[in-house]
Amino acid sequence: MKFKVMLGAAFAAALGLAAGPVQAGKSDDTLNWATDREVSVVDPYYNRTRELVIMGHLGWDGLVFRDAVTGEFKPLLATKWEWKDNVTLIVDLRTDVKFHDGSKFDADDVVYTINHVTNKDNGVLTYSNVKYMKSAEKLGDYKVQINLHKPFPATIAYLAGAVFIMPEGHYDNAPTKPDGKKDYGAVKPNGTGPYKWKETKSGDYVLWERNDAYFGGPKGKPKIGKVKFRTIKEMNTQIAELLTGGLDWIWDVPKDQAERLQQQGQVTVENAKTMRVSYIAFDVDGSSKYKMFTDKRVRMAVAHAINREAITKNLVGPASVVIHSPCHPDQFGCTSDVPKWDYDPAKSKKLLAEAGFPNGFDTEIYAYRQREYTEAVIGDLAKVGIKAKLNFMQYRALRDLAWKGVTPMHHMTWGSNSIPDASAIVGVFFTGGKDDPADDPEVIEAVKAAGTTTDPEERKRLYKKAMTKIAGELYWLPMFTYAKYYAFAKNLDFKTTPDEIPRFYSAKWK
Repeated sequence: MKFKVMLGAAFAAALGLAAGPVQAGKSDDTLNWATDREVSVVDPYYNRTRELVIMGHLGWDGLVFRDAVTGEFKPLLATKWEWKDNVTLIVDLRTDVKFHDGSKFDADDVVYTINHVTNKDNGVLTYSNVKYMKSAEKLGDYKVQINLHKPFPATIAYLAGAVFIMPEGHYDNAPTKPDGKKDYGAVKPNGTGPYKWKETKSGDYVLWERNDAYFGGPKGKPKIGKVKFRTIKEMNTQIAELLTGGLDWIWDVPKDQAERLQQQGQVTVENAKTMRVSYIAFDVDGSSKYKMFTDKRVRMAVAHAINREAITKNLVGPASVVIHSPCHPDQFGCTSDVPKWDYDPAKSKKLLAEAGFPNGFDTEIYAYRQREYTEAVIGDLAKVGIKAKLNFMQYRALRDLAWKGVTPMHHMTWGSNSIPDASAIVGVFFTGGKDDPADDPEVIEAVKAAGTTTDPEERKRLYKKAMTKIAGELYWLPMFTYAKYYAFAKNLDFKTTPDEIPRFYSAKWK
């Protein structure tokens, strides 16, 4: 309670400081935005946080652009594409594009990028977004052929959302890490995008400046001179800076604070849907020191103990909905026709007793995002006797612990790189890789088959088969779709989109 009072006092003080209109970055033509997460690696292939998804679209371009409002795919670095057969894509390229270092973009860059990122030895952290591609070949100075391993119906969506083109030779002189491997993420950023990288101070900020030579295309010409990302750990500090001119844009504002900001009227506040989902993953195979989650009855008890509707309504916001499948409802192949776990604390206690824990048990839960959401989960679990200690940390640290099998439960999120296809989530977490909590052969087979089948109805059937097993066995407990509260300066003309990619290159000052 004391902590909440202190936060409330800080928030009130921030409101008091902002007596007039907030001008923030307009005076020096710099759009300042912040989150609580640290950024040290500025490369969308070697940092898979949402911050780098955003910066990926800011500093680089892909072959294809997806309109976030209409869902239409448009040429970006490509001018057109056509399928030669179901595993061969021919792409014609723009002839008027340059990288930020002044070098000219052509087919060699596309071939180099695709052949680098699809080589598993190069350690791309977003490998699940490129693994469907086998190789790329140069057909002419501005024409390439992309070869797939197998038919992959979502190819164009992935090319639009997660394949950023680097210049030929970009990673060739990467420094060597102490373990002898190449540190590809340490290479100086160099793209073709509307903003070019200027400076990084690890864990503090990343500065981008407008690329005045940008060709435009469907992204359009950038209007604001500089875009600066800052790491600010405390939300109250972010709000204070927004209200007093240090920041222009923040998101993930807690619902109660967003509502107070809206009432106060100094900044614009919006609640918008995203393609991100929340889930709890369990230590199904007993690799952590807490072995109880190998018992399905314990996982069922956890599922029945958590009031997801209340969390969604009271904390997340009106654009959020409870989900029962391991996917976002807007993704192709996502189905809600799976086993569901209703809120029933009495049933939870009964299941715990049947599993040998009549008085509950002590455990740990790991999380990295929206602490208050996980604290609500912990509160619900405590009501049935499950005392869960919270370990809250940065995403990369938690990811590594999950890969090592340390975490008995981890409360995570996934934004699917904003790709509107179920392969972007179940294809990442349920195909037997490091992220797979179950390694269920039946699920793996169905997900892999769905990813390569060209018949839309057969894809839906296979995804439903996999999701029914995932939900029924509670390898994951799907929680809710994310809705974000945005808060930004009144003098910033910014449009929210449902794919959780703020397009700062389209923003402008009023």
